[in-house]
Amino acid sequence: MKTIKDYIRTIPDFPHEGIMFRDVTTLFADPRGFRMCIDQMLHPYAGQRIDRVVGLEARGFILGGAIAHQLGAGFVPARKKGKLPGATISQEYQLEYADATIEMHDDAIDAGETILLVDDLLATGGTAEAGISLIERLGGNILGCAFIVDLPELGGRAKLEAMGMDVHVLCEFEGL
Repeated sequence: MKTIKDYIRTIPDFPHEGIMFRDVTTLFADPRGFRMCIDQMLHPYAGQRIDRVVGLEARGFILGGAIAHQLGAGFVPARKKGKLPGATISQEYQLEYADATIEMHDDAIDAGETILLVDDLLATGGTAEAGISLIERLGGNILGCAFIVDLPELGGRAKLEAMGMDVHVLCEFEGL
């Protein structure tokens, strides 16, 4: 029986030399793999009230939409700067190889709502940390952060757990 890790392909030297890119599009393309992924991401939160799922751009949108549908929850995109049409709040953060900014609509979350944050990959934790900041600024209570892949050598999980976050990952890959 295949595991989540079996569905993920590795592309060497993308987007830069020395990076082993973990491509989850092969997981998304397989109906069994995709269903297994969504089910496993939901499992730790079964039976808990979740008002909204926040998906981090861009693969977090695919996961977040499917998870929100299964939960009967709303979906909120956390997008790159300048991509949302209404009034937004923003948060700058650092990627492994660049600086970036993500935004959410300033009315996307009501104070006191329970939020699940999702994305495909946890590396340094910078994008997730920025998403957490946006959610907290809007008054959301973060139940947990769920990812398909963790790259433990980059320390993202430890960073989020040090912030008091519950972190759920489906698999790990060594290296960058």
